[in-house]
Amino acid sequence: MTDHPRAPATKSLYVQDARTRRRNAAEKRFRAYGLTAIALACAMLAVLVFTIVRDGSSAFRQTYLSIPVALDAQILDPDGNRDPAEMAGVLTLSYGQVLDRALDAAVSGLNLQIDGLESGDVDGLISRDASAQLRNRVLAEPELVGQVVDVNVLVNGRIDGYFKGRVTAETAARDSNVSPQQLLLAQALADNGTLVTRFNWGFLTLPDASDQRPEAAGVGVAILGSLYMMLVVLVLAVPIGVGASIYLQEFAPKNRWTDMIEVNIANLAAVPSIVFGILGLAVFINFAGLPASAPIVGGLVLTLMTLPTIIIATRAALQSVPPSIRDAALGVGASRMQTVLHHVLPLAMPGILTGTILGLAQALGETAPLLLIGMVAFVREYPGAPPEGLFDPASALPVQVYNWTQRSDPAF
Repeated sequence: MTDHPRAPATKSLYVQDARTRRRNAAEKRFRAYGLTAIALACAMLAVLVFTIVRDGSSAFRQTYLSIPVALDAQILDPDGNRDPAEMAGVLTLSYGQVLDRALDAAVSGLNLQIDGLESGDVDGLISRDASAQLRNRVLAEPELVGQVVDVNVLVNGRIDGYFKGRVTAETAARDSNVSPQQLLLAQALADNGTLVTRFNWGFLTLPDASDQRPEAAGVGVAILGSLYMMLVVLVLAVPIGVGASIYLQEFAPKNRWTDMIEVNIANLAAVPSIVFGILGLAVFINFAGLPASAPIVGGLVLTLMTLPTIIIATRAALQSVPPSIRDAALGVGASRMQTVLHHVLPLAMPGILTGTILGLAQALGETAPLLLIGMVAFVREYPGAPPEGLFDPASALPVQVYNWTQRSDPAF
């Protein structure tokens, strides 16, 4: 009897060998790296949002002074006709005197004992914009003259900063614009309910304010100006960009001219944004004579800057549509135009919308080209309704932020 050699054992699909285990372990590590990266990105995003909310939420809260004010008819309407045209001749300074008297009376009624408190410290609590606010209210409602009305006016920016934690007694001792006695008085008025910190709707609706009135500053004109510019960009850049992309991708012949156009579009996408500002200044303002600091000029400049981004993204979306879609449509008798409009364009629409959103977002955040065309100007008046409002002076949100960072008062 002879011994036969044992047949080699075959590998089982149900048993992992060493190589398979290494591949599975590498796959698990790769998945762990991806999940870790996503978790870190979400954590950093949460930190960013928390920081923005923590540091920026104070702009949406403002401290107001609520006191009864006697509107003296002898000061505010000497002629006694209650005619707004005649009352408009009364200066804002006179309204400031009326407010100072009312505040002195309110402070005297509290019987406060604050060492070193002077009458100038009491009057300095009120914002320099408060008298203008009261004047506008009286001119809008002349029948209020001669009555005692409750008014809510802004306080000084330093006092507002005290309730937001930006100003302390130590910093007030070194600041010529506020004194520790004013802070004590403000705290006493807050405890009494005369000073109230609440949501600041004016930050979203008011125009910009001067360097001496940071508490009255708002982004109303900047929001409207940015809205007008985005309207111009949306009307011009999207149809032109999408139409040019469709022609270059689907209809244009492939020759040296189209190659040169494609190269130039790619180069324009890499041009610094400030170069478009120089172009807008030279062409639209100096040559065409359009008004500086107008949304129409800003919109045209941002349109030129956004077009390459939209064209490149739209062409990439069109290229991603399989050629079999075109061949099938042409095979059943559809024309080139029908193939593009009925089949290719709907399938490419998500990519086109993504490129459009990216281009508009980039345009909304641009500052450098707007600085060169005068959008950094101090604008107090709201632009009118389109289309006339597109030619009125206005500001933009990124330029407004840049403008505030250049001002010395910490409230900005």
